[in-house]
Amino acid sequence: MDSPLRSFEARELRQVLGSFVTGVTVITTVDQEGRGQGLTANSFSSVSLDPPLILWSQARTAPSHAVFDRCERFAVNILADDQVDVSNRFSRGAPDKFAGLDLTPGLGGVPLIPGCAAHLECRKVQAYPGGDHVVFIGEVERIERHSRQPLVFGGGRYLVAQPHDLGPVGTESSGNIARLKAVRMATRRLAELSVELDETLGLGVWGNKGPTIVRWEASTRPVSDNLRTGLVLPVLTSATGLAFAAWLPREAMAPFIDAELLQDASGNFYPDKLRLPQQLQQIRRDGYVRLVGTDDFADLYGGSISAASVPVFDSGGAMVLALTAIGARERLDTSPDGPLIAGLRSCAAGITRYLATAAPT
Repeated sequence: MDSPLRSFEARELRQVLGSFVTGVTVITTVDQEGRGQGLTANSFSSVSLDPPLILWSQARTAPSHAVFDRCERFAVNILADDQVDVSNRFSRGAPDKFAGLDLTPGLGGVPLIPGCAAHLECRKVQAYPGGDHVVFIGEVERIERHSRQPLVFGGGRYLVAQPHDLGPVGTESSGNIARLKAVRMATRRLAELSVELDETLGLGVWGNKGPTIVRWEASTRPVSDNLRTGLVLPVLTSATGLAFAAWLPREAMAPFIDAELLQDASGNFYPDKLRLPQQLQQIRRDGYVRLVGTDDFADLYGGSISAASVPVFDSGGAMVLALTAIGARERLDTSPDGPLIAGLRSCAAGITRYLATAAPT
């Protein structure tokens, strides 16, 4: 029977396969002279618990393929989330990839990489051809697990693994739980949106001292190298602060607003004290905040910036998070119908829907 006509290219297939998120491993062994060999692989998977079998695959063209094809044993080093440098080291050709690592000899002298999330020491039991790769089956003989988060890879970049949900919770701390859920979800969504728009985006929460940025995702042209997490922003002159001022309860915001108004001894308020209620009402009607060409953060960012911010709500309708974009005035497009505002609003709406569906019943 004729093979079906393929309508895709290898590059397109790679991109589609990249949407399947995996962990990252370094497979290690020793050659016939007892020298360590290793390579980065995310083609690792479990096969069976009884007997304990795993698999991974290697390109036939890999420089170390002949070594792994002949080896009797190998180890799967499951990398931790702070081992991006180890992954990069073993994904490239180098004269001695193990240099400087405090290795531990495993079964058969196979080197184990320190600092990993887990190790599986295996005896190779089968090898099967798989197109331009060979699939190796290993029987697990010894394991070790450490209290470290695993490194994750998907969509052509490294990621951080986080819980999807906190599960059913009581009502006493529902506000804090909702904010934790929002931050976890928004961290992932914001990273995706930052890449899509190539803009610098931040997550703002309401902290003890006011609007606080807990996460930045920088664009390829960040507005500044001085993007600090934990940055506390003013309420009246930042997009993040105005978002909270518009949607948090008036009684919660009043002390912060009054304090900032009192700090301006010149009597020139921005926004104008008398206009502030109307401005906040307009922000609520629009569903977002826009600041165009403000110089209030010139000392921090080195020049005039523009910014936009949108709210995220919990299942009870309370604002728990602000999604904020900042950029140089001449570069950041904050027009109401532009892709930035649309992207921020869509992202915020998705997180709000998630919080509503994840709420306990």
